[in-house]
Amino acid sequence: MADESFAAAQAAVLHRYGLTATERWVDSAVVGGQAHVLELGVGPPVVMLNGIGVPAAMMAPLIAHLHGYTVYAVDLPGFGLTDANPAFADDVRANAVRFIADVLDGLGLDSPAIVANSLGSLWATWFALDHPDRVSALAHIGCPAVVLDTSASVPMRLLSVRWLGPLMMRIQRPSPRQVAGLAKMVHEHPLPPEIASLILATERLDHFEGMFLGLLRRLVRLRGNRSERALTASQLARVTAPTLLVFGADDPMGGPHVGQRMVDSMSDAELHVVRGGHAPWLHHADEIAPPLTMFLRRIDERAI
Repeated sequence: MADESFAAAQAAVLHRYGLTATERWVDSAVVGGQAHVLELGVGPPVVMLNGIGVPAAMMAPLIAHLHGYTVYAVDLPGFGLTDANPAFADDVRANAVRFIADVLDGLGLDSPAIVANSLGSLWATWFALDHPDRVSALAHIGCPAVVLDTSASVPMRLLSVRWLGPLMMRIQRPSPRQVAGLAKMVHEHPLPPEIASLILATERLDHFEGMFLGLLRRLVRLRGNRSERALTASQLARVTAPTLLVFGADDPMGGPHVGQRMVDSMSDAELHVVRGGHAPWLHHADEIAPPLTMFLRRIDERAI
């Protein structure tokens, strides 16, 4: 029933933004099953990875503005229809890299551009560090998770406490009010109604809570990020893929000053600032699409 509700919410989002998607299923040993991917458009490949707690269709407002590309929007394990392995978070860095490799292999992609947000940006950067030959470019839309000295919000750090997280989830069950609170926390309130319904349907999936809390515990703690998982300046300096950063001016997870520090640490990176919070494409996709499209076209021209 939860999967059916999710599928209906996903369809409503795609319809709102005038998108037609082909659903792809690719084998992934690291999740013990299959990854769910939405394929949209025609052109050079672009893989999209979203943040914690939200599915691939969350990127629909941006995809609708991205013309001339085949977009492969991927549900991360636990946050959509991709199978979830309870042990995935135990070695999150290695498993995240394996998951992306599984998806690219299953889709037959050698070295696509990756467009990502938050947790997806963290995973994409790990993958680019371990497999530089398999990423033609990176675009981070919003602040990557646990980059430099940033961390999650206080409520999310509280959720990372092993005994407290499940209690908090029981006290505040998924509801329209709870989703509105989440939107306020990331400075994206009010959400488009179809997006709000999609997030609610995602949170009601059977595997959501276990993956959400498990990943949080591996990335942050009550006092801040876990240093062993954080992206450091020295790690960013080793990223060879050309990188575009598009930060919301009001991103509570790390504003434009964090983006500038990232650019200063990297050899081939540029920063654009747009209106919005942690998911600025929800309300300002029209500001993000032009610099993103120009960036991707430059990458395509280099490959010729």
